[in-house]
Amino acid sequence: MLSRTVVSVSAVSSTSSTSLSRFLCKVNQTIPKFLGQKKLSHNFTNCTTWNKNLNLNRKCSTRMDNFTTKASAAAQPLTNADELIGSVETFIFDCDGVIWKGDKLIDGVPQTLDMLRSRGKRLVFVTNNSTKSRKQYGKKFESLGLDVSEEEIFASSFAAAAYLKSIDFPKDKKVYVVGEDGILKELELAGFQYLGGPEDGGKKIELKPGFLMEHDKDVGAVVVGFDRYFNYYKVQYGTLCIRENPGCLFIATNRDAVTHLTDAQEWAVAQATIIALIYLEIYIMRIPCILLLGGGSMVGAFVGSTQREPLVVGKPSTFMMDYLANKFGILKSQICMVGDRLDTDILFGQNGGCKTLLVLSGVTSLSMLQSPSNSIKPDFYTNKISDFLSLKASAV
Repeated sequence: MLSRTVVSVSAVSSTSSTSLSRFLCKVNQTIPKFLGQKKLSHNFTNCTTWNKNLNLNRKCSTRMDNFTTKASAAAQPLTNADELIGSVETFIFDCDGVIWKGDKLIDGVPQTLDMLRSRGKRLVFVTNNSTKSRKQYGKKFESLGLDVSEEEIFASSFAAAAYLKSIDFPKDKKVYVVGEDGILKELELAGFQYLGGPEDGGKKIELKPGFLMEHDKDVGAVVVGFDRYFNYYKVQYGTLCIRENPGCLFIATNRDAVTHLTDAQEWAVAQATIIALIYLEIYIMRIPCILLLGGGSMVGAFVGSTQREPLVVGKPSTFMMDYLANKFGILKSQICMVGDRLDTDILFGQNGGCKTLLVLSGVTSLSMLQSPSNSIKPDFYTNKISDFLSLKASAV
């Protein structure tokens, strides 16, 4: 049995030491109430200790142990779009930051997609956002005026279900979900039993002497994705399943550090381990904070509590690339991956042996791309995908 759940802290918003101290004092006062304790075993108001922990975790967050980066010369600006278009059969597009931001379409996208289709190119849309199923994403494309079929959409929610099918996951086993409706719908379509999800968002744990949390011994996999209903109950329940159920799989839809939840701004999150309780208190108390936890943060909590690394089915894992290549019969050398993130989209393309194009309409800026500390270099970069239109015209 677990004696405790191990978690650590990775990030808070930039603020003055005074504001930080005030925030941490609030954490000390409120989290024990949530846990049913008089006080925390560790006092977070020591800013020196806090900052040391942040620096340590920032260093940890830069590791990409499961993936390799491609050493290459400096990325080249895209100057001849027609040449790139003619060199591949398929374009795989990320969605957030490439096609849209939040619920707002990025300028020039419809015309660009129409042009590529007129050239006979296959278009595929891949997203690490697991909150929606493929059918739900189809409705989002439709609401934005884009004609995209469900067969052209691959979300990490679908990837989780597809992976379980690929390994013949036993139908008599269950999947515990730390995530939202998208994962549940894809698991249901694949014929898998599941529990958890948003339904467990309101559940709490009251720690009393002798309290033992029960869990379903038939859970054979825990799938973790972005979850706006994330709480300590889910961390403990999922941790028990992973650590105590023999052979239980730990699957992550993604480990993204930043996501586009609205078109107004980028929502920064930490990729390293995050303490689930602080997230819960930020959410409940509406403490002013620019951070919103993403999929990588939820996954990080379980990495800390289970001391296990997950199997990642979303980008930059090669699982989705292999699945797409097999499904459509595509040669990977005939694919161009287009995305706005270096550590997921571009690495995804490079790991799959594809051409890569970085667009600067989302997470990555030109200064980030050209930073000496960045080791992930795309083949080309441009401002947005509609540059295909203007650069094609100027090259003729």
